[in-house]
Amino acid sequence: MTIAERIASIMETIEKSARKSGRKKEDIILLAACKGVDNGRVAEAIRAGITVIGDNYVQEAVKRREELKELANLVEWHFIGHLQSNKARKAVELFQVIQTIDSLSLAKELDRRAKQLSKILPVLVEVNIGEEESKFGVKPSELFSFLEQLTNFKNLKIMGLMTMGPPLEKEKMRPFFAKMRELLEKAKEEFSSVDNFQLSLLSMGMSADYDVAIEEGANLVRLGTAIFGQRR
Repeated sequence: MTIAERIASIMETIEKSARKSGRKKEDIILLAACKGVDNGRVAEAIRAGITVIGDNYVQEAVKRREELKELANLVEWHFIGHLQSNKARKAVELFQVIQTIDSLSLAKELDRRAKQLSKILPVLVEVNIGEEESKFGVKPSELFSFLEQLTNFKNLKIMGLMTMGPPLEKEKMRPFFAKMRELLEKAKEEFSSVDNFQLSLLSMGMSADYDVAIEEGANLVRLGTAIFGQRR
């Protein structure tokens, strides 16, 4: 299958899954996760209709933006990897959204860098929903105290939550995805009056389980292999 054919097939699945959860396909954002993908294939995806690109590494994104400069303004650029504080300045310059806020020190540095650029930076808080030692993210039990601390960072706009989830077959992911939806709904209630909180995005689900994630409430899915095939 070509990349365009894969994307068309994915959009059919997104429509079916969205319908099961009482929504439309237009309610779901499809992000192309580009880690390790050559820019020829990324360009092909953009020309096939992809409007959101996700990168895991700042330096890879710098090179990608340079090589795809004719297409760069057609898409929104999200950072979806683990971000070190010493890369915060460049990340704030490059990306429209940072999906992986997982520590107070990182939030503080991003807020400082955004303020220097007179920018309000949309971010998501990464939740380690499976509480795995090998993964980054805020533990569910610590999420609300962490969100409370983010109310002080006026140059960050808290757009929602994201998670990676444990490496399980997709039907076993349902309770983890459902728990993420519950956390987001509770956070919406608790922080509804905070100016820099919007809490409209729930980023979860990847190539192996995005249909289940959507059924359980995701409105942003991050797909790599499903779009590009196996990484070279």
